[in-house]
Amino acid sequence: MKKATIMMRTQCCTTQKFFCTSPPYLTPQQLPQPMETHLWYMIPNEVKDQKLINRYLEILSPCEKDSIFRMCDEELRKRAILARALVRTTIARYQINSQPLISPRSLKFRKNAYGKPEVYWEQNDECHPPPLHFNMSHTSSLIACGVSSRFPIGIDVEDKHRVTKHSVSSFAKRYLTEHEIQFLTSFKDPIVQQQEFIKLWTLKEAYVKALGKGFSGAPFKTFTISSGHYSDARNSSSKASNIRVDSANDPINCTTNWQFILLELHSSHYAAICTGNDCPAEGERSNSMKVTVRKTIPFCEDRDVSETGAMAVLSGLT
Repeated sequence: MKKATIMMRTQCCTTQKFFCTSPPYLTPQQLPQPMETHLWYMIPNEVKDQKLINRYLEILSPCEKDSIFRMCDEELRKRAILARALVRTTIARYQINSQPLISPRSLKFRKNAYGKPEVYWEQNDECHPPPLHFNMSHTSSLIACGVSSRFPIGIDVEDKHRVTKHSVSSFAKRYLTEHEIQFLTSFKDPIVQQQEFIKLWTLKEAYVKALGKGFSGAPFKTFTISSGHYSDARNSSSKASNIRVDSANDPINCTTNWQFILLELHSSHYAAICTGNDCPAEGERSNSMKVTVRKTIPFCEDRDVSETGAMAVLSGLT
């Protein structure tokens, strides 16, 4: 196989929506505000133009390309290209004030002690990188990248109809806390129980990724995710998320230092975002996280779906 390109059995899309002959462009973005996150996502099945896929391949590093070319499955290779391209193009959008300007191809990454990727900024007098944190997650049918500017961020996306190899009760006993097990067993309808399990799992994944430790560094049995609902004082007709985390390892700081938001994307996926939080004074409620969601095909199309039917904010676990 030639490494200059990667041939896949893809069908060119003839609509202007997905086929681009114009020069590559990325819409510049201002950094999220301190209590705001941006979530960018793409649908792999909507990227069908081989020329566009090859354009994404061109912005990847040699190491990324080598890793992709070692994959035997064509669909896995395609999703890997899209995931890495989404991260690079997303981060590059926020470099509007950087001198010199940073292109998606020039970005460098490193991993922390637990394997979480982060941008590696070369320290010199001419480079002034933005205070940007990112995290990505993907399934076979959706890829997402989250961005925050003040606190670390963790995201996870899961297919709403994900089928688990073992029963929910079997997974719960192995990975979840006693409180979470009791919560799931309270649902007698197996379909509802499965949905709540997926939402809970998504929230726990987002939390350990925000910690920067992942599953191995923060086993799921060492902390509990729970939620309730409260009316937003500024709008009595709305509900805000009140998802909390309690940890046996850090019972004092765990709950107030992190905040969550749970979304439904594209009517087919759950997405959880976890990011740091300014600890409120005693008796005060922490500021709610604001999230802006954009659907993208990098170099072709960006669309804000925050106020559309493509995205819904869930008030928490049922």
